[in-house]
Amino acid sequence: MADAHAKNHDYHLVDPSPWPIVGSLAAFVLAVGAIFYMHGSSPVVMIIGFLLVLYTMAMWWRDVIKEGQQGAHTEVVSIHMRYGMILFIASEVMFFVAWFWAYFDAGLYADEAIQASRVVATGGEWPPKGTIPFDPWHLPLLNTLILLTSGTTVTWAHHALLENDRQGLKWGLILTVVLGIIFSAVQGYEYSHASFAFDRINGGNIYSSTFYMATGFHGFHVLVGTIFLAVCLFRALAGQMSPQKHFGFEAAAWYWHFVDVVWLVLFAAIYVWGSWGVIIPHE
Repeated sequence: MADAHAKNHDYHLVDPSPWPIVGSLAAFVLAVGAIFYMHGSSPVVMIIGFLLVLYTMAMWWRDVIKEGQQGAHTEVVSIHMRYGMILFIASEVMFFVAWFWAYFDAGLYADEAIQASRVVATGGEWPPKGTIPFDPWHLPLLNTLILLTSGTTVTWAHHALLENDRQGLKWGLILTVVLGIIFSAVQGYEYSHASFAFDRINGGNIYSSTFYMATGFHGFHVLVGTIFLAVCLFRALAGQMSPQKHFGFEAAAWYWHFVDVVWLVLFAAIYVWGSWGVIIPHE
């Protein structure tokens, strides 16, 4: 059916697929399992749901790749896929805006007299008294250099593909994936040596909560981007991408550059600005 649709017009009418309903059921099992796990039950149901979600994603994307190889992704369809990726990244930008907003609202108005709870949460200063931020010129700077380098290697891989340089494509992707893994390892090491906890129950505060939410979700995006690029690497090794048809890799490269830019803002706003200890004294 995909070939017929591609020949008759420029659009792609998707064949009937089980993955939307399977994905919905998998997400439901994952959510229910997570809720029960948070209330002290066994994590088995949550793990099953998570594995079902991963299986659905793998099978669904496999079908999309097959559709592209069969000629269903015409120029018009490719343009629409690009629009979709752009809108997805735009939604991710707004996702991070929320965490930056929370961080700066708490930091710039640590002594907001109108909100008594704010003074209680911050002690009238930022970072809150007793909180020791990370040294931005140590591991955070190392991770900044790692991500900036990975942005260079993924660009190298993209240009190599456009020139049909298969070796450049392969090594560019290998280096990018390795750098992504190193970044995650360094961040994990950094978290394990943090001087502040996530929540107030364990000794954390509003600074630690906004810090971990912003940097932690970025770390999750790095993990997703690394997997995204690893899949592109496997596809490149299998010869599935050409200089003319490689939207999957193009989307992965866009996503990776987005991750790079977000990290630069995180480094400047949360690590550097936070370490300066911009204090607003309470009177």
